Amino acid sequence: MIFLSHNHADKPVIEPVALRLREIFGQDKVFYDSWSIQPGDGIIDKMNEGLTSPKFIFFFVSEKSLQSNMVKLEWQNALYKATKGECKIVPVRVDGSTMPPVLLQNVYIDMFANGIEAAIVQIVNVIQGNNTFTPQHMGFSNLTYSFSGDPSVAVDIVISASHLMEPNPSFLVFIDNEEGEAKIEVNGGVPFRGGFNKGITLDNGVVLNAFAIAPLGGAITPKMPMKLKLAPQQGKPVAFRGIFHQASYEEWKAIPPKN
Repeated sequence: MIFLSHNHADKPVIEPVALRLREIFGQDKVFYDSWSIQPGDGIIDKMNEGLTSPKFIFFFVSEKSLQSNMVKLEWQNALYKATKGECKIVPVRVDGSTMPPVLLQNVYIDMFANGIEAAIVQIVNVIQGNNTFTPQHMGFSNLTYSFSGDPSVAVDIVISASHLMEPNPSFLVFIDNEEGEAKIEVNGGVPFRGGFNKGITLDNGVVLNAFAIAPLGGAITPKMPMKLKLAPQQGKPVAFRGIFHQASYEEWKAIPPKN
């Protein structure tokens, strides 16, 4: 049995892990509360059942999980079993929280620093007892954006990270304006590499212009978003159309708007 100990607030990053483990090992081998506890079940009884004989317990460490009494009971129970050689407890750092001192003796998986895909690979390798690296694409987007303002005055854009750190980010901010009709500012004047790019064709065939943005230094974290300001020039309102994030050297991915 594989037990996933987590707080419900972290489900956006835990569920891709649970689904991947279900694909590989089967749903009956993975205790994930969303499918292991059904309406009418006793929560405490089911949690005790899940903790009775797990071989692996993955404790997803975050600010929310460290504040949860239920999660605390789960990993304390796991530590007791681990000292008796009955299971293996593996901490997984989800955000920038400090690892509890009692868990520092365990080598942990750093999802916050390395990303969700690398973390899933490490988790699977721990369970399988091998070191095969097979990255898998997941639909989760750590980055989202929101925007507000009057296009004839200025549009404020906030790019946020929900759980993980995004080091050295690069973006394409798409607009339906010609060069000279808009200007962009990053974090109140932070210098950046990039500039205006004309005629970028998207996968759907739409052609737009964009500002390429790569701030010099810094990173986006859940507590430190990136703020952009699009201001109109030459009396033309800003026509903001969306943002892409550079995922690799040749790959750009659309960032979804924040719900």
